[in-house]
Amino acid sequence: MNNRCPHCHLVNFPHISNCGRCGAEISTHTLLENTAEPRKKAGFLTRAAVCAGVCLAMLLGFYVSLITSAKKLTTDEKAAVRRAVAVIEETGFNKEAMLLNTITAFRGTDNWLNASVAKENAYAATNFPFEVMTLYPDFFTYPADDVERAAVLLHESKHLAGKNEHDAYEFVWKNRKQLGWTKERYADSPVWSNVRRQTLENVPELFVCEKNEFKDCTQ
Repeated sequence: MNNRCPHCHLVNFPHISNCGRCGAEISTHTLLENTAEPRKKAGFLTRAAVCAGVCLAMLLGFYVSLITSAKKLTTDEKAAVRRAVAVIEETGFNKEAMLLNTITAFRGTDNWLNASVAKENAYAATNFPFEVMTLYPDFFTYPADDVERAAVLLHESKHLAGKNEHDAYEFVWKNRKQLGWTKERYADSPVWSNVRRQTLENVPELFVCEKNEFKDCTQ
C-alpha cells in the first residue's frame, strides 16, 4: 500500500503521517478510501469473469467431446428420424417435436460417456442437459414403422426436458392412443411388448386394475 499524499500525490515513507512536500496530513481512512477499496472491487470482478469463462469453456469442451466421440447418423437414418418426428408433430405433441427438431444432436453410436454406463434400453439414450441423443441399431431394426419409432422418440423427448424414467414411460403409455400406437395394430411387435414390460417396472401404479388385461388401468 503506497503512502501517497491525497493533495500533492507525493509517495511518502509508510511511517510518515504528514506529507514531506506539502505538510498535509495523510490519514489511513483517506488512503483506504482512495486506493485500497477500488483495487479490491476490480480484483473481485476480474476473478469472477475469469471463473465464469473457465466454467463456460469446460462445458463447451464437454459437449464437443460428446459430439465428436460418436458417429453421425447415415442419410437413411436421418430420414427415418425426420419421419418419426413428423408423426409426433402431426399427432399434437408440438413441444416434444420442437425439442427434437431444434436442440437435439442425434448420433448413431455411443459417445465416451454412454459407453461407460450399462444400458437396458436398446433403442436410444439421451444425455441431459447437453441434448445429445444416441439412436442404436435396434431403433431402426425392430420398430414396425415410423409410429413405433415416434413412440421411442417421444419417450426420449421427456429426457431432453429433464424428466426421469418414471415420467417418460408414464407419459408415453398414457398418450399412446393419441400417437396412434395401439394394441390393435402393434400387439405382435417386440417394441410394444418391451415398452409395456418396462412401463410396468417403472410405473407399477398404472397396472393395478385387476379386471383389465395385464391389469392395465389405461385401457
